[in-house]
Amino acid sequence: MTGQAGGAWQLRRANADDVPAIMELERATFVTDAWSDATMMSEVTGSNGYYLVAIDSAGGDAIDGYAGLLAPRGSGEGDIQTIAVAPSARRRGLGRQLMLALIGEARKRGARDVFLEVRADNPGAQQLYRSLGFEGVGVRPRYYQPDGVDAIVMRLHVPEPETTIA
Repeated sequence: MTGQAGGAWQLRRANADDVPAIMELERATFVTDAWSDATMMSEVTGSNGYYLVAIDSAGGDAIDGYAGLLAPRGSGEGDIQTIAVAPSARRRGLGRQLMLALIGEARKRGARDVFLEVRADNPGAQQLYRSLGFEGVGVRPRYYQPDGVDAIVMRLHVPEPETTIA
């Protein structure tokens, strides 16, 4: 995957020190309904969460994207809590890379199904999720506030790992 400076993105586990940079991207991406700093800190450092940040390996330490999964081990389910990609890194496969990493982690934690909510007015994200195998299973009316935008609830039956013969 190519980053903004031409390098590949390095995904790594997010930590408390990343929260200020994550929140910059959060507030820029989700202008009217961004999470609070305290909520993001709780999610990133929580024992049942798995949050990743994407850094362009060509240099610098700017976060080009982040994504988070809530998947308690043994629950059989996971929930994609959030995902955001910086405008300069969009349409280059980073969202897909982050989603695939979260789906892989959900599988490791024993999740058979992964859920997410997506804004009804975000067809690009909906298409990405459908291309990964998610299907719409419901609508939460006026879920995103203060905008009053519906959330489309989507589910992925987590595929078994594929093995190939060398």
